[in-house]
Order: sequence, then structure tokens, then C-alpha cells
Amino acid sequence: MAQLKLGRSKVTHVGRLPLNIAKDIVKNKYLYMMLTPVLLYFIIFHYIPMYGSIIAFKDFNPRLGIGGSAWVGLEHFKDFFGGMYFWRVFKNTLMISLYDLIFGFPAPLILALLLNEVKNALFKRSIQTITYLPHFISLVIICGMIKDFTSSDGVINDIIAFFGGERVTMLLEPSFFRTIFVSSNIWQHIGWGTIIYLAALSAIDLEQYEACKIDGGGRWKQMLHVTLPGLLPVFFILLILDIGRIMSVGFEKVILLYNPTTYVTADVISSYVYRIGLQDFQFSFSSAVGLFNSVINFALVIGSNWISRKLNNTGLW
Repeated sequence: MAQLKLGRSKVTHVGRLPLNIAKDIVKNKYLYMMLTPVLLYFIIFHYIPMYGSIIAFKDFNPRLGIGGSAWVGLEHFKDFFGGMYFWRVFKNTLMISLYDLIFGFPAPLILALLLNEVKNALFKRSIQTITYLPHFISLVIICGMIKDFTSSDGVINDIIAFFGGERVTMLLEPSFFRTIFVSSNIWQHIGWGTIIYLAALSAIDLEQYEACKIDGGGRWKQMLHVTLPGLLPVFFILLILDIGRIMSVGFEKVILLYNPTTYVTADVISSYVYRIGLQDFQFSFSSAVGLFNSVINFALVIGSNWISRKLNNTGLW
């Protein structure tokens, strides 16, 4: 009898679940309506195309299609790992991403903290507008500006020549590429990145600042003991997301800035995939390289989220 009652309670509980979901959908129908286009976007453009990843394990022939192409297993992965370009593109991707993470990731946080200390509203809004603008400029225009600034007769070389240095075409020098790429990334995205931190700052209880003042805390101590702890959850979540993209250097900017003379420091996994996939028509090989990149990023997200959970109980899930 006890088993019968237990089984009946389980059936009732499971039976309620769809009813509760239906009630929630009816109650929040407008929220679900706004959510639907986002779900459709991810299903159509992110989940359905995952089926195409199978060509990484096949010798894909467009005439035969995915199903008719011959299965080759891990051959494309072996060719990539044993190829002459593997260590070059892997190292360049990792180095550029690490530089961007070390120097670029803290930049919006620092700017947000500085803006939070500015009391003149007009000056604060002006700085925000100036730093936001590069984010909305086309990447093609951004790269054109970078080429003009770094050319032998550009502004940067004019400054170098003024102080007695020699002019150099920086984008033709492999040693300059990573510095130019990362510094221009910071300039382009620092303003946009402050938005999240400024929103988090507005959520900090003002009574905490008052309590810190009563205890004799000045501006610096308020920042250390109130502002920074209030920003830490947001900081760690953004850090996890950034670590998850550490092997995904955008190929568009690389392709617009690099040239054969700078391949040694500029060629990354995404630009390599673009060349062999779209220019050399090696679809299966490029899919294998892209899949390897995605798996590494996925593992980094899982690992960084686990570490963040262990350290301060903050994470994406």
C-alpha cells in the first residue's frame, strides 16, 4: 500500500509539471513572445548548423553531400596537428588572446571606477560618449584608420620622428602586429565594456558608502572595501566568458590588418580556417580545425566556471 501511495504521488507530481509550465506561459505570455525570436535565432543559426560539423570526420564532396561523402575519421585532425602551421597558428591565437585578456579585460573596469569618481556630470557624459564611439564605427573603417596611423608617414611615425626616431611601416613588421592589434582592441571596446560595470555600480547600496565614511574611510578605502567587492560577481562572470573566447580571435580584423610578411606573428586559427576553407576549398579540413577550436573554448568555459565556483561561489551556472 505504501508503494502504491508513493507511486501515485510521483505520477501526480509529474502530471502537474506541464500544467505549471502552461500556467507560467499564459501568465508571462509577453515575456515568452519576446523570448521566441531569440530562441529561433539560436536554433536556426547555432544549433541546426551543428549537424554540419560531421564533415570534419568525412572527405566532404559537395556533389555527394554530407551523407554520401566518405568517412575518414580523425584523419583531418591528424593532418592539422602534424602540419607545419599548427604550432604557429596555435601560438599566435593564444598569445594575442592572452595579451587581450591581461591588458584589455581590466581596462573597462578601471575606466568605470574612474568615471564613478567623477562628480561633474557633463564631463562624465562627455568621456562616456567619446569612449563609446569607436564601438559603433565599422571595423573596416577602424582598420583603415589603424593603417593610416601606423604607416611610414602616419601620425605615430611623425611623433617618433619628432623625438629623433626612425620611421617604420609598423604593419609590415611582425614584431609590431600583436601590440597594434591588442591596443586598438582596447581603444575600440573600452567604452562599451564600461556599461555593464556602471550598471553594477548603480546597484550597490549607498548605505554601505555611508557606513564606510562613518568608519573613517576615504575615497580610496570606499573603492577597496565597497565598490570592488560589489563588482566582483560581475567581474568573474565576464572573466569566465572572456576565457571561453580565448581561442577565438576574430578573423575579420586579422585579415584586414595582416599580410604575408606578418604571418609569423599574425596568422591565427580563425584566419587559417578562412584561407583553407574559403580560398582553398578544403571544407572538411577547415571544419576539423574549427571544431578543435570550439572544443578547446568549451573546455575553458567549463574549467573557468568550476574554478570560479570553488573560489568565490560565482559562476554562469
